Amino acid sequence: MIAAIKLFLVPPVKMSRDNGKLSRRRRVVVSGLGVVSPNGIGADAFWRATRHGVSGIRKISLFDPLPLACRIAGEVSGFCPENYLAPKEMRRVGRAVPFAIAATREALRDAHVDPPAMSLEERRSWGVILGSGGGTPDFIEEQYRLYFSDLLRKTSAYGVSSSTIGALSSEISLAFDLRGPSHVISTGCTSSTDAIGYAFNLIRFGLADCLITGGVDATITPAIMQGFSTMRVVSPSHNDDPERASRPFDRLRDGFVLGEGAWILVLEEREHAFARKAPIVAELLGYGSTCDAYHMVRLDPSGEEPARAMSLAVQDAGLAKDEVGYIALHGTSTLLNDRTETQAAKICFGRRAHDIPMSSVKSMIGHPQGASGAAGLAAAILGLNDGFLPPTINYEESDPECDLNYLPNQGAATTAEVALCNCIAFGSKNSALVVARGNGR
Repeated sequence: MIAAIKLFLVPPVKMSRDNGKLSRRRRVVVSGLGVVSPNGIGADAFWRATRHGVSGIRKISLFDPLPLACRIAGEVSGFCPENYLAPKEMRRVGRAVPFAIAATREALRDAHVDPPAMSLEERRSWGVILGSGGGTPDFIEEQYRLYFSDLLRKTSAYGVSSSTIGALSSEISLAFDLRGPSHVISTGCTSSTDAIGYAFNLIRFGLADCLITGGVDATITPAIMQGFSTMRVVSPSHNDDPERASRPFDRLRDGFVLGEGAWILVLEEREHAFARKAPIVAELLGYGSTCDAYHMVRLDPSGEEPARAMSLAVQDAGLAKDEVGYIALHGTSTLLNDRTETQAAKICFGRRAHDIPMSSVKSMIGHPQGASGAAGLAAAILGLNDGFLPPTINYEESDPECDLNYLPNQGAATTAEVALCNCIAFGSKNSALVVARGNGR
């Protein structure tokens, strides 16, 4: 991971009223980061690829995609699940589980946390708050395939428990013997943003000191790909040149490219991290969330509620909007999403929206569903600490309705201290996080 240049000075600690009394809001830092991504396994590899605009989109190899209109995805390659789970264990879980364990292991190592060396009391203080939109659909689809093929004896005894999305956080808790809360937040594509926001609030309001959070999804399966193809939201036109398929904000964009992966963070109360002499990778400052209450799969084109979610996050951080130096966009590469998010940024930031550099990491990794927010946050943290903002690749023709600075095809050096990370989901959900650079390691 890239070391930060200098410590960001956060405004004075805020106070809030609780039953007529003032209660202190504690400061929350990121002390570790782990990544399993289509364009790089490990935080360093992910950042090198993202910094240089390297795509991880390729032809699907997990199954035969020939019957599909879209036969490409942001598929993680070169990953060895047997390094994280025994073959017997792999038969009872989906692909997301070893992704999550691998990214968590890296994040804990990065944070200088060694679970086997912890006392029971220490293990009881560490919890898991994970975001996932899809859980383990590959495992579920295989169980149905066996059932409907009259191969009942081959179905798993874990068919019910491992199909439950809440089992994902339990897999991390079990793998590292962590005894604190173990929860999964599933709110579609905002899942990991909301999970991180939930973990952030638990720590800053004194209900936890240290939590593993972030997002994981592995939804590249025949049924889900067919479902998205039926909805006509995935790109059908770049099966022969997959790296060019995900093109947020470009005039010729024609749908998103499905992705997968895990982006995991270690969050701690700042004084707790200082006492451990832990690295301070970043500091979380604010979180905001709204709902359009408009449609299950279509965005309200006004952009008002995603704009309000961003405004709430900045307000929660105690900052002025002109202190935001970068926006990590949701940027799926669908016609409506990109137009609406552009409009939302203009509503939130006014004329200054045209001056703020912003970009979409999905141009390089595809759309990892519920892990989207964590992916964007990880890229923002690494970019702020490196003094360099990642590009939006495949931007070839400007769209009059998408006319902001998306850092087309080339990243840019920056002195920005604060980033806003935006996310939008099915079900009219909108969520955003505000993060500041850390002081390195």
